[in-house]
Amino acid sequence: MNALALNRRDTRILTPGPTPVMQTERLTLRPHRLSDADAMTETLSDFAVTRMLARVPTPYDRQDALDWLVQHTAGLDTGWELAVTEKDDVHIGMVGIDLRHGRWHLGYWLNRYYWRRGIMGEAVGAALERFARRMPDVAVFSGIFADNQASLKMQQKLGFEIIGCSEVYSFARNTMVPHIETVLKPGALRLPRAA
Repeated sequence: MNALALNRRDTRILTPGPTPVMQTERLTLRPHRLSDADAMTETLSDFAVTRMLARVPTPYDRQDALDWLVQHTAGLDTGWELAVTEKDDVHIGMVGIDLRHGRWHLGYWLNRYYWRRGIMGEAVGAALERFARRMPDVAVFSGIFADNQASLKMQQKLGFEIIGCSEVYSFARNTMVPHIETVLKPGALRLPRAA
């Protein structure tokens, strides 16, 4: 063995494995399908939803949904992009945990007609719990725009803590927006107790 071999860094990326299917009390989280395009287009055409997202353009049309779906249904992702559905299997939102810049990041959105029912907290909690079982020593980073206090409250209930503030460009708003950065440290996930 030579010195070059001894100094070589392991560049393999540890991943949580393929996107799972998860059941909660009310929801099914599953991999996306091309047939989700219309439901995604309906939700992401709504400025009330996209204004809280950094990377979603506005206006958003069916071709945008198909472009995203083709990429994310090809099985090449290192992370998870989970469709959130109820018992009827209609796509109502998304929870993603993906690797960006060497850190795992959580992102999510929900059709506005399902807001204020605890659905996103249930979906995000289930995804994070499964992710933590597969990647127990990994921190998950996230963040919210400063005017999205409902999302910050949900994250804090799950165990995220604020680690900083910055400005992030929002494609939907076409401007820089104040952003609160958060992290869920390993072992810090708090799930609601079943009644």
